[in-house]
Amino acid sequence: MSIGKVGAVVLDCPDPVALARFYAELVGGDVELGEDDGDTWVDLKGSDGAALAFQAAPGFVAPGWPSAEKSQQFHLDVTVEDLDAAEAKVLALGATVLDAEDRKRSFRVYADPAGHPFCLCAC
Repeated sequence: MSIGKVGAVVLDCPDPVALARFYAELVGGDVELGEDDGDTWVDLKGSDGAALAFQAAPGFVAPGWPSAEKSQQFHLDVTVEDLDAAEAKVLALGATVLDAEDRKRSFRVYADPAGHPFCLCAC
């Protein structure tokens, strides 16, 4: 028997509202500000999959990929039907390419606007 369950994956970032909007476009859902936290805590509600939340982190330093000095700690895998179409959309939203040269692989690696790595993965 487990002690609990995952409530949300929380990403530290410099601008929680902006990053929540990025992920709302990527995986769906509605951006909701925390009742008592203003724009320092933002939830993404109504998306399929794990719940996401975003927290203001003064002095935030983006992770590196790959980098032992600025470890990524974790990353998100987002499954998509068409890697090329999804890539065009995330780049238009402000993502940057980290590793997408091998077009035959079933995944490609990007960074969100705050620098967190995530992968687009073929279903």
